[in-house]
Amino acid sequence: MSTPDQQPTIPPASVFPLAEAGTNELPDFDTASIDARAAALDDLPKVSKGWILFNTLAVFGAYIALVTPIAIALAIQVNRIAPGNEASLGIILGIGSLAAVVTGPLTGQLSDRTRTRIGRRAPWVLAGLAVGLIGLTIMAAGPTLIVLGAGWATAQIGLQTVLNTLNAIAADRLPEFQRGKVAGLSGVAAQMAPVFGAILGGGLAANPYLLFLVPGVIALILIPLFLLVNREQDSRSMTFGDRLSFGSVFAKYVYNPKRYPDFSWNWAGRFAFYFGLTLSTTFTAFFFAQRLAMPVEEIGGVVATVGLLGLIGTMGGALSSGFLSDKLHRRKPFVLAGAGLFALGSVIVFFAPALPLLIVGMFICNLGIGVFSAVDQALVLDVLPERKTDAGRFLAITQFATTIPQGLAPFVASAVILIGSTSAGENNYAILYIASAVLTIIGGFLVLRVKSVD
Repeated sequence: MSTPDQQPTIPPASVFPLAEAGTNELPDFDTASIDARAAALDDLPKVSKGWILFNTLAVFGAYIALVTPIAIALAIQVNRIAPGNEASLGIILGIGSLAAVVTGPLTGQLSDRTRTRIGRRAPWVLAGLAVGLIGLTIMAAGPTLIVLGAGWATAQIGLQTVLNTLNAIAADRLPEFQRGKVAGLSGVAAQMAPVFGAILGGGLAANPYLLFLVPGVIALILIPLFLLVNREQDSRSMTFGDRLSFGSVFAKYVYNPKRYPDFSWNWAGRFAFYFGLTLSTTFTAFFFAQRLAMPVEEIGGVVATVGLLGLIGTMGGALSSGFLSDKLHRRKPFVLAGAGLFALGSVIVFFAPALPLLIVGMFICNLGIGVFSAVDQALVLDVLPERKTDAGRFLAITQFATTIPQGLAPFVASAVILIGSTSAGENNYAILYIASAVLTIIGGFLVLRVKSVD
């Protein structure tokens, strides 16, 4: 389905300045001249180290408020309200995710068109933060599962609005040669948040208000601090060629892929990668239990150890690849390398006979996740259509490439594990890792179809 999108009149900022089309020569790494030339083409000034620091802290604040309920708080609250009704946790999480998916493009479009004295993005960061805190409060006080679910949906809508708008601010402010660095640091913040959230949840489990609201207070402190550093220009003078209407808003949930091929190829690559990733993570605990001949109830320590080592791999991959992709002015080789590392790790896990090799395989998988996610996020900003008018809208559409696989892949995984299952009732969990490897490699090669970025 297509919409009447207009071709953006943006200078060729999506082409790395020293990477000539059709050549394989590496640039001369005089970073000062590279940065100056990139900024000139991009028409965006270099942001300060303070801006990057407070942006990273704001992302961390938003994520810790969002993932602490997922990591532990919602499970504790469900058990408190309805003991023995663990299955309801999945329903509550699914409803919240769906609410955020549906509202993302709407709030993105509205932030693109907002005209206020403090700019077009800041009001939506503040509004999203307020809605998120209301949702966290509802969850803390919720006497029933229905109220708890409503609170989680409210929190998801608000906090995802904050994260989406922070991404839009990055699109507005970051020149090409800083996008990888910021994406890498944001990836580290996103990976650290669940760890801190779990620690907070463990210490505050006895008090539901502290359990939900302390992460919210952290967000309330860190996010406005960034807005004080990122002072937007007055947007009241902005004009647009068309007016938003009920019909046009929902029509813009989709777009014509032929009009923006680079954005479309990158979207498809992200979709394939995250579909493969979700396939392999859906039944991790069950696969480990079956491969190591351990009861599922006793596998928690193994999964925690693997997860901690994986966290190190993810953060290391995100930081190193993000910084290097900026310095080398290359994106696609890193994206393909991330997909390749994940595929390699999946194959190692598939063949691993015992725990040591399983740990090695999972570490390589997480290293690949860090490399891919950080650099591809920078690539998203490089190929973003209509940056000056519809950045929020297209960033929300980009989110579909991760949220749809997260919703669909578990159902596919449930069917895949039955292929080749044994008469003794053992499911073929290992096949998920082969399917995952194939899909992630496909994702990496799809991104290579992007033409305007090296």
